Amino acid sequence: MDKVTFPFTIEGSPDYSLLSVKIPQGETLKVEAGGMVYMSPNLKLKTKIGGGFKRMLSGESLFISEFSAPDLEGEIGIAPALPGDIAHLNLNNETVFLQNSAYLASATTIDVDAKFQGFTKGFFSGEKLFLIKCSGNGDLWFNTYGALLEIEVDGNYVVDTGYIVGFTQGLDYEVQTLGGLRSFFFSGEGFVCKFSGKGKLWVQTRLEPAFVQWANAFRRVVKKDKSN
Repeated sequence: MDKVTFPFTIEGSPDYSLLSVKIPQGETLKVEAGGMVYMSPNLKLKTKIGGGFKRMLSGESLFISEFSAPDLEGEIGIAPALPGDIAHLNLNNETVFLQNSAYLASATTIDVDAKFQGFTKGFFSGEKLFLIKCSGNGDLWFNTYGALLEIEVDGNYVVDTGYIVGFTQGLDYEVQTLGGLRSFFFSGEGFVCKFSGKGKLWVQTRLEPAFVQWANAFRRVVKKDKSN
């Protein structure tokens, strides 16, 4: 299948990014389920299973929406669930691994599947057992929570597991504790990924669990009426 280029813009970066993509006549764009904000009225929607049973086990949405423009060009606006940035890659027979919540959209020439990491490496991506594997030729967009940093790795590199967004196929990794069990339980530092090899690594600047913990202190607590 020939590679198709989708014209696009990213607005609101890096805090509240929104992806706007033009879908050429006769072409189709794959979008994470629930990501559509607006679209041209001529676009047609079809929902398909993405990643099969493996992706369902990963805790991610089981469905990927396909938006097609059968008669004339259309436009679609796509937003991730969390505030942060959006990045674009144009893959050329390449493979990128993304954390479970990072996939946003791609061309139909990109195969989107789930990859089992094993029970030790499963602590990557918020202690889930699967990564999203994106491979093929064409456009790929992914999102972060917070700002996005791109790191060129040639050798070894260590990153806290919660901050990892994705990495290229040329990198391997193993999950470790930082500083041993004492540091794990008392320092506030948990699992890290030690990457090795040569490739690109993307990290985000914020953690979802850390925000939830901070916001929980302001949660309204309703006291029970003990008189009943």
